[in-house]
Amino acid sequence: MLTLEETWKKLIEIGIVHGDMPKVNWNLSGANLSGVYLNEADLFGAILSGANLSGVYLNDADLSEANLSEADISGAFLIGSNLIGANLNKAKLYKANLSGIYLGKSKLTGADVREADLSEADLFKTDLSKADLSGANLSGANLTKANLCGANLSESNLSGARLNGANLSGADLTGATLSGAFLIETNLSGANIKEANFSDADLQGAILRGANLSGANIKEANLSDADLSGAILSGNGLGAENQ
Repeated sequence: MLTLEETWKKLIEIGIVHGDMPKVNWNLSGANLSGVYLNEADLFGAILSGANLSGVYLNDADLSEANLSEADISGAFLIGSNLIGANLNKAKLYKANLSGIYLGKSKLTGADVREADLSEADLFKTDLSKADLSGANLSGANLTKANLCGANLSESNLSGARLNGANLSGADLTGATLSGAFLIETNLSGANIKEANFSDADLQGAILRGANLSGANIKEANLSDADLSGAILSGNGLGAENQ
């Protein structure tokens, strides 16, 4: 990991900043860091709102508590980086490589995370409400107690993901893969789960009230103590609707 001084020097070298290093709250809002190599940089608490970080290399960097709201991070590489407590509301992370990233307790409300790689990422208690994660790879990710209310997860890969206690109410999981996923006491009320694959998934105590599971593969899933009242179950061998 680079020190603060080394990170500031790098930013000077690429013409992003000038002068002496501020002691706190580096303001880099609107900065153009597209394609820049900043692996292992220390950007703790930096203000990068609205910045252009498309294609940037920030692998193993420290961006915890940074403000990246509305930043363009599409196609960027942040493998193994620390973004715990960061603000990524409405950020664009389209096709970004975020595998193994630490995003616990971060905010990604309304973020564009389409087709991003979040495999093995830590998203504990992360706010992803209304985020677009369609086609994203979340295999093996930790989404325990995450807020995914109203999120778009259609065609996403959540195989082996941990979603225990997560809020997926009203989410779109059409065609998603959740094989071997853990959804113990997860809230899926009103969710659209058509054609999703829940083979070998653990849905003990899950709330599926009013969810649309038509055509979903749930035959091998553990549904003990799950609430399926009002759920649409046509096309999967469990009846047209659970009354």
